[in-house]
Amino acid sequence: MAKNGYQAYADARAKRSPWIKNGAKAFLVGGIICCLGQGLGNLYGWAGLPEKEAGTWVSVTLIFLAGLLTGIGIFDKIAKFAGAGTLVPITGFANAVASPAIDAKSEGYVLGVAAKMFTIAGPVIVFGTASSVVYGVIYWVCSVL
Repeated sequence: MAKNGYQAYADARAKRSPWIKNGAKAFLVGGIICCLGQGLGNLYGWAGLPEKEAGTWVSVTLIFLAGLLTGIGIFDKIAKFAGAGTLVPITGFANAVASPAIDAKSEGYVLGVAAKMFTIAGPVIVFGTASSVVYGVIYWVCSVL
């Protein structure tokens, strides 16, 4: 399929993405976040928590750290460096909740922070919940048959 004049012009001048470098950065930072989570899990297990409870505390700790780093402006710098590497689900979700809330702080706690908190993360919650219901129904139907 032939490109129109503007598309060919734009393609010729578009900056090429260094995808290998970007992928390596994302892999490195995402791996560090996952290693931190594994290390926390080992630490909580060593402290005597059962595996399931230790996993819960790992999640809570990673959410707290991501929210804290977002609040003090460090998470954005890490994300700028690592790109998708910071989207490891739990830390990326915590950042997606905290960022709009911080941005809307000047509008007040109710109409700003509370109203804007789920601007980005809201669709994730809705579609995640809906897809889990669909999965649950499929699982139930398969188990009945």
